[in-house]
Amino acid sequence: MSDYVIEASGLRKEFRTRRGEVRVAVHDLDLAVPTGGVHGFLGPNGSGKTTTIRMLLGLARPTRGAMRLFGTPVPAGLAQVIDRVGAVVESPKFSPNLTGRQNLDLLARSRGIDRASVAAAIATVNLAGRERDRYKSYSLGMKQRLAIAATLLKSPQLLILDEPTNGLDPAGIREIRRTIEELGQAGVTVLLSSHILAEVQQVCDSATIIGNGRMLASGKVDDLLGTSLAHRVRVADPAAALRVLTDDGFTVSHLDGVLRVESERPAREITAALGRHGIWLDELTPLRADLETVFLGLTEGDRLGAEDGGH
Repeated sequence: MSDYVIEASGLRKEFRTRRGEVRVAVHDLDLAVPTGGVHGFLGPNGSGKTTTIRMLLGLARPTRGAMRLFGTPVPAGLAQVIDRVGAVVESPKFSPNLTGRQNLDLLARSRGIDRASVAAAIATVNLAGRERDRYKSYSLGMKQRLAIAATLLKSPQLLILDEPTNGLDPAGIREIRRTIEELGQAGVTVLLSSHILAEVQQVCDSATIIGNGRMLASGKVDDLLGTSLAHRVRVADPAAALRVLTDDGFTVSHLDGVLRVESERPAREITAALGRHGIWLDELTPLRADLETVFLGLTEGDRLGAEDGGH
């Protein structure tokens, strides 16, 4: 049995415009999503995330490349594994005048799924108590959670969510985040596609970062973030500390009485440099990079190349 739920290699998707020009949406992408937990599929809008998902689900045909779900080649073997996959890729079609529960009951009956699965799905997405309200009265976040509940009726082992927090207010985002975390902890593999890197960082165990249809980095989130090379420093006299640390070879910036010290040197050398001049620390805190910082660093070469006319 493969250690990966999703595998893609050399995946490419070309489109031909009305003018006959060939545009490439996905450039020879490699993707490996490990079994279990939440895997972020991260990149800005237009980077090829949705196109990749559509190809995995058989909704779009790749120009070339190989794909596997649960070790089975797709799209050729999609019928063998599709019952193990749930996906929310486009806005689902629910009847606005029916309640959330009635919509799920209708869907369950059409698939031969028992009512107990409906109740379990409602509980999983935290809609209990609101399932008998009409769908048209639901907030956008509740509608999104009902869509996830619909995919959970068949107890999928893989759940694919494409930008599930788009347009949600902070409360809706928190509810979706909690649902995703609980599903990952329950053993469901979740592929979470999003352009909101800071938000995704809170729920993902591993991630693949793409830009312009290409994979830029992939691995465990902690490995992608790496170790801290910066520290926040608070002292009684930040101007004096700035002079001391700069003279000692540190790169230091100063904002609102707080120093940011960037260096590969260990933190104890910051303490020692200040202590030699009688400056004592009120705070010395390592600053971790976030996924947004990592992403900007990975794409910097592409941006500079574009500005210089490179390729």
